[in-house]
Amino acid sequence: MKPILEQASLHDFNTSNARSYFYYVVLLAVFAAGIWAILATGSYLNSDRLRIAPAESAATFSTQAAAPEVQAGKPPHTESRSPLSILLLQIIVIIVGARLVGAVFRRMGQPPVMGEMVAGIALGPSVLGLLSPQTMTFLFPPSSMTTLGLLSQIGVVLFMFIVGTELDIEHLREKASAAVMVSHASIIVPFLLGAALAILLYPTLAPDNTSFTAFALFMGIAMSITAFPVLARILEDRNLSKSPLGSTALACAAIDDATAWCILAFVIAIVKSTGFTASVISIGLTIFFISAMLFVVKPVIGRVIGQRLQDPKRARGLLAGIMAFVLACALLTESIGIHALFGGFLAGVIMPAAPGFRLFLKERVDAFSSATLLPLFFVYTGLRTQISLLNDWSGWLVCCGIILVGVVGKLCGSMFMARWTRMSWRDSFSLGVLMNTRGLVELVVLNIGYDLGILSARIFVMMVVMALATTFMTAPLLSIVNLKKQTPGSG
Repeated sequence: MKPILEQASLHDFNTSNARSYFYYVVLLAVFAAGIWAILATGSYLNSDRLRIAPAESAATFSTQAAAPEVQAGKPPHTESRSPLSILLLQIIVIIVGARLVGAVFRRMGQPPVMGEMVAGIALGPSVLGLLSPQTMTFLFPPSSMTTLGLLSQIGVVLFMFIVGTELDIEHLREKASAAVMVSHASIIVPFLLGAALAILLYPTLAPDNTSFTAFALFMGIAMSITAFPVLARILEDRNLSKSPLGSTALACAAIDDATAWCILAFVIAIVKSTGFTASVISIGLTIFFISAMLFVVKPVIGRVIGQRLQDPKRARGLLAGIMAFVLACALLTESIGIHALFGGFLAGVIMPAAPGFRLFLKERVDAFSSATLLPLFFVYTGLRTQISLLNDWSGWLVCCGIILVGVVGKLCGSMFMARWTRMSWRDSFSLGVLMNTRGLVELVVLNIGYDLGILSARIFVMMVVMALATTFMTAPLLSIVNLKKQTPGSG
């Protein structure tokens, strides 16, 4: 009798898996067909688009940053300050401001990083520039933006390195069946909706020198991002990391991040290439780099680090070697036509999972970069974010539409696929809420698009607001679900 029951159970399991994989293949086919139809439709907009007003490009940032100075008059003693004194003052103000606002947000039940993001925007033209333009120009003169931007980029490279180290490959293999389908649904659905939305936004909001293909693909990937680090911190704060829901969410977010960054690398390679041949070369080099890192470099670096960890004297120089390796990976990806951040992320992915080693990296690298360098990136983003650009009802209506598309695509796409893998409705909704968290990773992606000239200043502001709104709603929605769960008789 027992073997018969085991065979029946195995048959049901195989049938369920076959059913799930069938719909997964259908989902991929629909995605491919949808993207082809959207790009084919949008191709007519390249040469036949109407503009209400020329959209700003990333190159206008220096003009935007200088605007308060022109309006309010140049603060005294600006010329007498050395670049180092300006940078040191900026770092002090940014660190103190980020810590204070982050502490307030922690008391509100939000991740401190959300407070740091808001502090960055508050120090820019959206708040400080309106209240005291002279103070903002004194703290952040246009001549200092290049140095601040480059230093913030190093902080983000180190941040992405830590994100990569937190990617647990073994954990992903254990959760692969459900996690792959849910995470890819959480990419495919918002990607399609974002690319479709680009048809409406492109004529009036895209920069003049941007093709529809670049704009649509980037809008799709920007809608598909999940902030793995913020999600992990939310689960940790709520003691859900080891729960079935928490472990599934972490696996889904990790696969989502890895997949989305690979797609983004290919999109950047296409955008930065000057023709079809250059595009193929960039994509080919990207594939070669990823393969070499995973199958050649990873085993070697695992042995080297393992040997050094066994010798305390040699371990002292380990951190310097790792930092040089991370920056070298960032340099290679920047050189082959994709962003330096992808090199930092992949360098973290291939780090060995030796006991205590990742904690060693987190304590030394993350503690410094998150507290000191990462807030610089928030302020650099804040200096580019001018809420005043949304100065009419139509702009805010478009912004609300972007938020709605982001929530529907990410939350609903994840929720329904989770339900299809036989999770309960409550857990499916909770998983969708968690996957809808965009946070810092979204700001990283948006800044890449802004630097490449794919996003205008106006659409950049709208997308930043979307990133903040979707991350803000995570904690309250989870609290509502938990409250219902604790209510007697709730289903």
